[in-house]
Amino acid sequence: MQNSTKTRAELKSEVKSLFAGHWGLAVRLNLVPVLLTILGLLISGMAIVALLAFFVTTPDVISSSADGAGSSASSPFGSTIGSFVVSLIMVGISFTSLDWLRTKEADFGVLKGAFSVFSKRYFLGVFVIQLLVNLFTFLWALLLIIPGIIKGYSYSQANLIFKDLTDADPEADVSYFDCITKSRKLMDGHKWRFFVLQLSFIGWDILACCTFGIGYIWLAPYKNATYAAFYKDLVD
Repeated sequence: MQNSTKTRAELKSEVKSLFAGHWGLAVRLNLVPVLLTILGLLISGMAIVALLAFFVTTPDVISSSADGAGSSASSPFGSTIGSFVVSLIMVGISFTSLDWLRTKEADFGVLKGAFSVFSKRYFLGVFVIQLLVNLFTFLWALLLIIPGIIKGYSYSQANLIFKDLTDADPEADVSYFDCITKSRKLMDGHKWRFFVLQLSFIGWDILACCTFGIGYIWLAPYKNATYAAFYKDLVD
């Protein structure tokens, strides 16, 4: 591990230099989750408008709401599954972004890069680690919200650690619990730094939301690669 770490500005500058002349590639790599995000924002917006119109125009709201309650009972489950699948895609994008940052080679296939987790090498490990991280974070959050958030940051690098260990020895039996433990140790003294790095994008997030998510076409690649650069800075 390096004795000193890069500032937020240096991490972002590294990503902007990497993307120079290759923004189209970066956008295409992140396009699937971005399109899903835009679709989700549009659906949420339309649902809110429809709900407001319903309350304004329907006199017997309570009765009608009770009639329709059964039809939406399964939606939280479906939403959870969808969010989990998107999170797997995001991990794959972070894997490809990390490789790109290290090699500086922009000759990868965007579909293969975006869905890199869905391979024999990575899928089972990432799937289990995601489940464990979500479970552990949830259990900590049952105590209090703040411990859950802190543990979420502690475990945030587990998948990238799994990637590095697996790439170093594809035949090795990598322990998923060890990846989580290594992430916790790696993030000692860096959780606040990562939080502030994420917080530094909030202005861009607000602008992207104001464009009904279209701004995320450019913002998502920038953020995801910066977070990969954060990990690279810690371990390389």
